[in-house]
Amino acid sequence: MIDSLRASGFARRSGKTCAGLPAVLFLLLGCGPQPGMTQAGMQGAGATLSQDQASHFAALALRCVRKEYPNKPEHVMNEVADVRGPKALHPSFYGCFDWHSSVHGHWMLVRLLRLFPALPQGKEIRAALNENLAADSIRAEVAYLGAANRQSFERTYGWAWLLKLAEELHGWQDDDGRKWSRNLQPLADAIAARYVDFLPKQNYPIRTGVHPNTAFGLSFGFDYAREVGDRKLENLIAERARTYFQKDASYPAAWEPGGEDFFSPALMEADLMRRVLPREEFQGWFSRFLPDLGGGKPESLLEPAQVTDRSDPKLVHLDGLNLSRAWCMRHIAAALPGTDAARRILDASAARHAAAALANVASGDYVGEHWLASFAVYLLSPAGR
Repeated sequence: MIDSLRASGFARRSGKTCAGLPAVLFLLLGCGPQPGMTQAGMQGAGATLSQDQASHFAALALRCVRKEYPNKPEHVMNEVADVRGPKALHPSFYGCFDWHSSVHGHWMLVRLLRLFPALPQGKEIRAALNENLAADSIRAEVAYLGAANRQSFERTYGWAWLLKLAEELHGWQDDDGRKWSRNLQPLADAIAARYVDFLPKQNYPIRTGVHPNTAFGLSFGFDYAREVGDRKLENLIAERARTYFQKDASYPAAWEPGGEDFFSPALMEADLMRRVLPREEFQGWFSRFLPDLGGGKPESLLEPAQVTDRSDPKLVHLDGLNLSRAWCMRHIAAALPGTDAARRILDASAARHAAAALANVASGDYVGEHWLASFAVYLLSPAGR
């Protein structure tokens, strides 16, 4: 991935030089040490994610996981007693502007601590997780879900990230990790049960480029089910994926992107299907799904989206779109034959998308900084975890 980023000619196309790049992209593109950056800090820059980069992303999450305001709650009030602040409603996941961003901010901190146990922020990360993933706090989150009129709370985007957090903690040989996993399990069980209850009733997939996207919710739910051995959930998601998407062909991907997308409906669907279909079956399905991709079409899917205002909470979604497109393209390309022209095109496009977005994860504006780092870490982390 990093070699592809370098080869993509990001600096030449964007008009930027190494001297003007943020630290994280400086490292990713192998520009050499910045002023004040040690040689040790450069080690690992040619790999997927270095400790310096991990530290940069961790700092962004630590600034928000215990930051209560500003906040955009998704909250149904059943009575006057429900008029409460974010931390009172969600003692675990009250930070990072909204519930789902808080959840995936916690996922990112766990992922980074697992990958880099010597991370400089390790002690601070453990303190934040000890506080926010305390058993009493998680019990309060479960109780919140069980109240009237909340069956669609965070469906399925927040559900998916909660299960991704539980998946990340599962099997981690770390004393704190085991404790956090035990504490979180009742909430993971409640979310898994919601999938099982809801999916048989959902006759039609939601093909949006934002939170309710069905393919994304199924993808992370499927990953969790496989990791923890929940065969009922795994089989249900596999069946739903086939029912919703197996007959799709000549998908109108030229209509993408939408103006506030952070997902590509086309690529997210394909990234789900490469999970649930056997490899050869997926390859045939994909050739029918996007039949012109090997010829470099549609261009609107393969070129990064342009962001005009990173202080706008909807327009900045397009940075997230570039990151999520990049991870989908990488995964899909890896599932295609080496001789498939679409594989080469996807790999090159993934590099362009990553370069366009990674430079702007730390924009200086909270509307993007409270969530984009999680997408970046998911892109740059080892595949399969």
